[in-house]
Amino acid sequence: MNVLNATGASSGDVSLEESIFGVKVSVPLMHQAVVAQLAAARSGTHKTKTRAEVRGGGAKPWRQKGTGRARHGSTREPQWKGGGTVFGPVPRDYSVSFPKKMKASALRSALSQRAKENKVLVVEPPTADKPRTKDALAALAAWGVSDKVLLVLTNDERNVAYSFRNLPDVHIIAEDQINVYDIMNADTLVLSRGALDALQSRLAKGGAS
Repeated sequence: MNVLNATGASSGDVSLEESIFGVKVSVPLMHQAVVAQLAAARSGTHKTKTRAEVRGGGAKPWRQKGTGRARHGSTREPQWKGGGTVFGPVPRDYSVSFPKKMKASALRSALSQRAKENKVLVVEPPTADKPRTKDALAALAAWGVSDKVLLVLTNDERNVAYSFRNLPDVHIIAEDQINVYDIMNADTLVLSRGALDALQSRLAKGGAS
């Protein structure tokens, strides 16, 4: 695969590992990975108060008999305004078990899916002492990318990230944080040469994000 520089010209070749970008795609496994990731992202801090926790209601609203009204023992009963909630949400952990090997396999499936669709680009991003969004826009145009992009960089390519971070259709992620959801949520996967080398080295050892 050609490596494109910031002007869109070829600056060399790289090989995409068949064991990472050419495996059989498992849609159910990718779905399971996305469900697990989104579940783990939920804070689970929702809480409603029961009738034992709401304020007030200590006195019986009226006597038991003789008023012609229904019997009540507290104004904090669920049917009263300001009363407690029955079976409301309580804090909980939404995360589900998703083993490391399954996560790595799902990531390989997502990368292979994008590779089969010819939606993977390997680039030499624009480098500058000072980040410039103008350079980032020019690079995207040179690469022929106009849709939703996932840009994968190494942790050392900070200035590149600063150049692209103001673009609304570009999501930037570090190589060691790449995941199935972000890959499938983007139309085009753009990897820097350094990020590709690090990713293939890590996945070749069985690692996952």
